[in-house]
Amino acid sequence: MTRQQAWDLLTKYNQEPFHLRHAITVEHVMGWYARELGYGEEADFWSVVGLLHDLDFERWPEEHCKKSQELMRQEGVEESIIRATACHGWGICVDIKPEHEMEKVLFAADELTGLIGAAALMRPSKSVADMELKSLKKKFKDKKFAAGCSREVIAGGAELLGWELDKLLDLTLKAMQAEEAAIETAVGAI
Repeated sequence: MTRQQAWDLLTKYNQEPFHLRHAITVEHVMGWYARELGYGEEADFWSVVGLLHDLDFERWPEEHCKKSQELMRQEGVEESIIRATACHGWGICVDIKPEHEMEKVLFAADELTGLIGAAALMRPSKSVADMELKSLKKKFKDKKFAAGCSREVIAGGAELLGWELDKLLDLTLKAMQAEEAAIETAVGAI
C-alpha cells in the first residue's frame, strides 16, 4: 500500500484536524523508529501502519480497532497492515497481542505521542525541539496532565518491548524532535 493510498483511505473516514495531525505524527514517528531500530527497508510499511492505526476512531470510537479491520478488508488492504493497526488496541478493545517489534512500538508510542504533543503545546516555543527528557518525565508523572493519555498503556508498551520506561520516553521524544519539521509540513498541506 502506498502512502497516497493510505492517506486517501484515512481521509475517507477522518476529517477532524486533531485526528489527522495525530495520524501524521504517528506515521512519522513509526518511520523514524523503523530506521532507528534497523528496519529501514520496512520504513514505508511502518509509516503506513502509523498513518492508519486510528482509521475508525473518529466515526466509530466504540468499535475502535474492530471497525477498522472491516473497513480495510473492504478496501483490499493486506492483512499485515490490518493486524498491525488493530493490535495497538490490545487489552483495551481487542485481543490481538502485538508480536512483531513494529506492533509493539506502535502500541507503546501511540499514546506517548499524544502526551508529548500536549506537553509541547504548553511550552513557550510550542515545539518539541527544546523539550528535555526530564521535563517529559515530569509531565508523565502528573496524572492530571493530558489525562486522556494512558500512562498504563505507555508503561505496558515499554514492558512489552523489554525497555525501561525512560528509554521509550527518550526515543519517542527524539523521534518527534527529528520528525517535527516533516510533521508540520504534512499537516500544513492538509
